[in-house]
Amino acid sequence: MNMDGSRKNTTKGRVVAIDGPAASGKSTTARLLARTLGWLYLDTGAMYRAVTVKVLRENIPLDDSAAIGRLADSIHVELEPTTNGTKVFIDGEDVTRLIRTPEVDKAIGPVCEVPKVRTVMVQLQRRLAEGRNVVAEGRDVGTVVFPDAGIKIFMTATVDERAARRKRDMEKQGLPVPIGELRQELLERDRRDSTRENSPLCQAKDALLLDTSRMTVEEQVQFIVKRLERP
Repeated sequence: MNMDGSRKNTTKGRVVAIDGPAASGKSTTARLLARTLGWLYLDTGAMYRAVTVKVLRENIPLDDSAAIGRLADSIHVELEPTTNGTKVFIDGEDVTRLIRTPEVDKAIGPVCEVPKVRTVMVQLQRRLAEGRNVVAEGRDVGTVVFPDAGIKIFMTATVDERAARRKRDMEKQGLPVPIGELRQELLERDRRDSTRENSPLCQAKDALLLDTSRMTVEEQVQFIVKRLERP
């Protein structure tokens, strides 16, 4: 057990840990990398979003940490890999589309800050990875969830590029949002993620910094594949 109370992944599977702020490109890159390698794709952010969907449905105040923690301890979150991506279920219901709505974007920050939520999700993430080769992405994957991952990548991009990416994603769902509003939401999310007391967003000391502002997804994947191929 590490000094922060986390346990190292002692299974035989290999782990690529990809961390970074919202809209830095980590989800798209991790998904394609996992498909290229034939590994399991573990979207940790989707799991927190699933909890957020349930919190909103239950009308739990976002400042009621105790109630949110009890909810996280009582629900069942499941990821199901498919040829079209990973489906996300909460208590048996497919919430894959619901987790990407603007409402969830705005509420996920406070939910992620609840220590009990992070404890429950980290335990589940480690169970899902046991004995498997995994590409995991999130905000504390390389620092807390899999501190002994073979390769750690910290992805970043300018806030303007990230806002543009988020806007394109929203438009594909028929949800047009002003880019200025998205930019402010990203900056606020960055602030909350990097300053929270429990598992803050930060670059692991042994992580490679990858600025994706001017890179294609394919270039990002190849960068990581080449690192994996090194002896």
